[in-house]
Formats: sequence, C-alpha cells, structure tokens
Amino acid sequence: MSADGDRVALAALAGNGLLAGGNAVAIRYSNRELAPLWGASLRFALAAALLLAAMAVLRLRFPRGRAMAGAVLFGAFNFGGGFALIYVALVELHAGFGQILLALVPLATLLVAVLEREERFRVAAVVGAVVALAGIAVMSRTSLRALPLLPVMAAVGSALCFAQAAVLVRRFPPVHPVTMNAVGMATGAALLVVASVLAAESIELPRRDATWAALAYVVVVGSVVVFLLYLVVLHRWAASRAAYLFVLIPFVTVALSAWLDDEPVDATLVLGGLLVLAGVYVGALRPQRLASPAPGATARGATR
Repeated sequence: MSADGDRVALAALAGNGLLAGGNAVAIRYSNRELAPLWGASLRFALAAALLLAAMAVLRLRFPRGRAMAGAVLFGAFNFGGGFALIYVALVELHAGFGQILLALVPLATLLVAVLEREERFRVAAVVGAVVALAGIAVMSRTSLRALPLLPVMAAVGSALCFAQAAVLVRRFPPVHPVTMNAVGMATGAALLVVASVLAAESIELPRRDATWAALAYVVVVGSVVVFLLYLVVLHRWAASRAAYLFVLIPFVTVALSAWLDDEPVDATLVLGGLLVLAGVYVGALRPQRLASPAPGATARGATR
C-alpha cells in the first residue's frame, strides 16, 4: 500500500463516517411524517432504482442460482430486517443513542460467526460483549425512565440482523457489490412494503420539505454515496481495518443529533457510549496476533 493510497483510503473513511453519521438523524426527520416501515421501504425502493441503473451503465448481469439466493437473503436480513427494526426504534430513540447501539455490529458479527461455527471462540469477544452491555446499561439508566424497553431491544435486534447478513453472505458465491446491494435493497423494499401493509401503516408520499430533504439524503448520500466511499476503503484496506467505520459514525451522529434534533448529551450517554465503543474495539476490532478459521470454514469466509 503506497502512502498516496493510504491517504485516499483514510479520506474516504473520514468522508464515509461524516456522511453516514447523518443517516440516523435523517431517519428521525423522516419518521416525523412517514410511518417507519413505509419510510424505509420508500428509501430502499428509490436507492435500488439508482443501483439498478448503475448496473445497466456498468453492464452488470443479475446473479443466478445460489449467488442470487445469497443476494436475496442478504437483502432480507440486512435491509428488510435490520432497517425495519432501526426505523421503528428511531421513532422514540434519539439518533445518537440509536447509532451507538448500531456500533455493536462488528462485535455482534463476530459472536454470530462463532455461534454458527464460522470463526473460533475468543475470550476477547466475551470481554468485549460484557463491556459493551455495561455501556448499554449505563446509557439506558436515564433514557429508559422516559422510554420503553422495546425501542432499545429493536435497535439491538437491528445490529443482530446486520451481523447475521454479514455472516450468511459468506456461504454463497461472491456477487459484484453493486449488484449485491441492488438486489438486496429491492428485496428489502419489497419485504418492508409487505410489513407496512400488515402493520396497517398510512402509505403516502411526503408533503413537508424537511421530509423530502431527509429522504433525498438517505437515498442519494446515505445509501449510494456512502456505499461507494466504503468500496474505495475496502479496495485499499482490509475489511477488519475498514470496520473502524462503525466506531467513527456514532461521534458524528451524536454531534449532529444534538445540533439538529436537540438530543440531550449528558454524562450517561458519553460514558455509556465510550464503554460500548471500547467493548467493540476489544471484542472485534483489536488486532489479533493469531487468527485461524474454525474447522470446516472456507478461506473466503474466514478472511472477508
């Protein structure tokens, strides 16, 4: 890796963190007018249309067989399940609080991979999980006096869905990332529409300028531009190094949410958030001197 390439990756990572940090705040604005499941389905239907257009420009073909099944399952867990839960959670949770919970994704991914025998058990993962749970308890001490437990559980469930999607996709043939996300977002949008109808949500287009602005942000910037910047990082850095993005985003989200959405930033949020991020680092992101795949794990699954 040249110094120039490293600088490009660092700049892309910083840009990604800054832009992705606005996603949760934009979702909060969207949720004020649109029902959460419908708002999420509208977002990913539009984002999928943009990525399908990109597939046409790049002359990418749709996957077949097991590869297509993998892309559909990825979309079901990642966009259908994960974003359904986080959109619902952010109806009541502030964006910064919710984004800190989503920082659990790298740690949750490791734990899911261990449970599904994709990776070996590590004591550090357990230590990290305990520290992160302590952080959640500290943050929730104040917030749960005014909020029910369900939004917090929904946000943690969202992190688990994202983790399961990341582990599951390793078992299927690789698919071009633009195609993977186009198929995945289209699948997620379809499932979210069904969920919205079953939940008897009001299905209507936004009327407020703020809602249109929030929707445009999460579609164009939060779904497409952020994705492209992440590809730049992954092209130059290992996935384990790129995963530091998950501990960068919450700092941006908390600052934006405090500025734009009047989120209270008190000692419990700061201390609890730092504990969560420390747990993620210790459990999932800290470099390991010895790392080997679990028996039977494929080389691709062990290194992605």
